[in-house]
Amino acid sequence: MTRSPNKLVPADFSAVPSLHVADAVQVAVVDELGAGALDAIGVLVHTTGESPAGIAMDREALARAGFEAKPGSTLVLAGAEPTLLVVVGAGSADELTDAVLRDAAAAFVRAVPKAARIGLRVTSVGSVDAAAAAKALSEGVLLARYRYDPLKAIARETPLARVELHLDGADRAAASAGVAEGRVTARATAIARDLANTPPSHLTATDLADVAAELGERFGFDVESYDKQELIDMGCGGLLGVNAGSAEEPRMIVLGYAPQGESSGHLGLVGKGIMYDSGGISLKPSDPMHLLMKMDMGGAASVLAAFTALRDLGATASVSGWLMCTDNMPSGAAYKLGDVLTARGGTTVEVKNTDAEGRLAMMDGLVLATEAGVDAIIDIATLTGAALMALGPATAALFGTSQPLVDRVRAAADATDEPAWQLPLERKYRKQLDSDVADLSNLGGPYAGAATAALFLAEFVGETPWAHLDIAGTMQSDADDAWRSKGATGYGARMLIDVARDFTPVTDG
Repeated sequence: MTRSPNKLVPADFSAVPSLHVADAVQVAVVDELGAGALDAIGVLVHTTGESPAGIAMDREALARAGFEAKPGSTLVLAGAEPTLLVVVGAGSADELTDAVLRDAAAAFVRAVPKAARIGLRVTSVGSVDAAAAAKALSEGVLLARYRYDPLKAIARETPLARVELHLDGADRAAASAGVAEGRVTARATAIARDLANTPPSHLTATDLADVAAELGERFGFDVESYDKQELIDMGCGGLLGVNAGSAEEPRMIVLGYAPQGESSGHLGLVGKGIMYDSGGISLKPSDPMHLLMKMDMGGAASVLAAFTALRDLGATASVSGWLMCTDNMPSGAAYKLGDVLTARGGTTVEVKNTDAEGRLAMMDGLVLATEAGVDAIIDIATLTGAALMALGPATAALFGTSQPLVDRVRAAADATDEPAWQLPLERKYRKQLDSDVADLSNLGGPYAGAATAALFLAEFVGETPWAHLDIAGTMQSDADDAWRSKGATGYGARMLIDVARDFTPVTDG
């Protein structure tokens, strides 16, 4: 990728440094952990039963040391051996899930931040099948070690070189297949994190188009990007309106994946790609929120990242993506309160707040998805502070016009431990979007802001089954939390992969 000098980017910088890290890490299921070659070994311990073989301390001794095997707890056992031994809490054996395994693997990795070669022994996977267990363990290990360090002179943590997993009594072939999947999904999440963590001066809309082209070539999906003049010709007045105050051109990036054989269905994904959101003329207050606005393209990052996994996981569905990318800046040319923008398809929208820009940029993408004849649309966006206030930073808000589609997204959220909670698409609030001068306005009343934003988007999907994820709360974490590393979380990448890989059309009847 050729970057202009004003990007202030070191020559060896890549917008997706995690690709290099992922390529360098070996993850293997083994019959016996290679203690002599490992820096640290972790052993999962449950709250009941005897201590696993190889742990010199019995349960009473562990308890005296403060270790009660609660989920996510760890204790590094002192000894003369060069290989560190760490006991890792996994809670009750009867309540073991893949989410618990993912969190336990992450806790182990965080307990040994300087270890490059590690092994993890799981004494029992309970009712979790071997493939799912190994996938979760791989994701936990790889995502917990993630750090965004390409612009630092010295990396904060030692990169992983080798990970060995030993699952007592589990089928090794199935576990190895799970590891292969886990590597792909963890890599996708790390890509989404890289893109969202990258400073806005280093990753503009045009840069993201370049990145998408490189990723498409590497991972087997098509990429087309549309510049400002092409967007004018296409009548994408929402994206163009938001871009009006910026010195950087907008880009609409269209992604396409086709399976090897007959397609099981056609899914459309639309991602909000506001590369930096100042609020425009409705300028945000100068508080820590400004620092996070480089992540206002987290939805587009997750969609793009999801595409990097489809070929490697043998996805059977056709998948198309629309990334609506620009920054939102104040200037003499910026769009103003009271302006009327015309969306693709002709709907006119009165601007009542320029900081409600994401929905304006996305409306064109939603119309284009319906024109493409997709069987269903899922959009994902860091859309409203109201979603954060309602559900906090751990859970995304989920809306939709098709309950079967919403249920699929909820199932994927549960499977990936990327929590989402369905909120009502309350039609009574639609009148708040009425405008005296246009077909609708881009802002509702003072309450239910996540719902009125969803209602706005629903105006542009027609009869196509549609689900909307508002990830304003889940886009970032203030601190390390299990497998979620501080900074951008990459929320949504694994969930979208789960829905997309074997998608079939939904029916509401």
